[in-house]
Amino acid sequence: MKIKNTIHYFATIATLFLKTYAQPDPNFHIYLAFGQSNMEGQGSVSNTSKEYKTANSRFLHLQSADCKGHSKGNWKVAVPPLAHVDAGYGLVDAFGRKLIRKLPEEIKVGATVVAVSGCNIHAFDKTNYDYYVNEITKENYFQKRMGYYGRYPYGRLIEMGKEAKKVGVIKGILLHQGENNSGEKEWPNYVKNIYENILKDLNLNGDEVPLLVGEVIHSEMGGSAGKHNEIINKIPKYIPNSYVISSKGLSPRRCYESNKEKDCVHFSDEGYIILGERYADKMLEILSK
Repeated sequence: MKIKNTIHYFATIATLFLKTYAQPDPNFHIYLAFGQSNMEGQGSVSNTSKEYKTANSRFLHLQSADCKGHSKGNWKVAVPPLAHVDAGYGLVDAFGRKLIRKLPEEIKVGATVVAVSGCNIHAFDKTNYDYYVNEITKENYFQKRMGYYGRYPYGRLIEMGKEAKKVGVIKGILLHQGENNSGEKEWPNYVKNIYENILKDLNLNGDEVPLLVGEVIHSEMGGSAGKHNEIINKIPKYIPNSYVISSKGLSPRRCYESNKEKDCVHFSDEGYIILGERYADKMLEILSK
């Protein structure tokens, strides 16, 4: 009962805050986040230290999916999981909390996450997504994951972006994806096309809205898709005002266990915190210019 009352209290705070502004608040910095499972978040919420998951009225989350008592398009104080109820602790949790620790008190931070575990970058293609989505949703797992976003993740991201612009200013776009496209040389072009479509559809200026792209787990740490980092690091050559966030030294969850639970793709709980804070450090650097 105490937990439910606390959640209700913070939800009320978020609602009152947002109703205060008839016009977008320049001190409400909002970030759009998309990708696959590592952006969705696979970390353990229960095992994450309290300081990295405690609700704070300066860090708000725009719900991107209807699920178990949470309505799409509603703002709430950010508590993990952010993507949807089947997700876990993710890098955006740590990202937002690092920002509010470092930014002036009058600045509030918002985020919305649209992420599909196991998806190819084509899931976020504005016009050519349908063939890919139709193929993968033949599997029950993807039916549910894609169903959260109406089988159109890009469209949901834009929908949430439009909601975000009503109350604040979109300051950046975060991407973590690539494990499913590991080694594909055209990946940077796919990302460029998606980013440019987001800017166009939300009437954003690329000079003012950077793209931050995270590396996957490095090969020397046991990452099964580590070779893709060579391609990820080419992104700044394709997209002006884009930045690569290093995952160097971050461990996978269970890569060295010799059983069926072996996982060489997803970051450890600590890894999500460190990676999210690295995204935040880069964003703070950009904001200070």
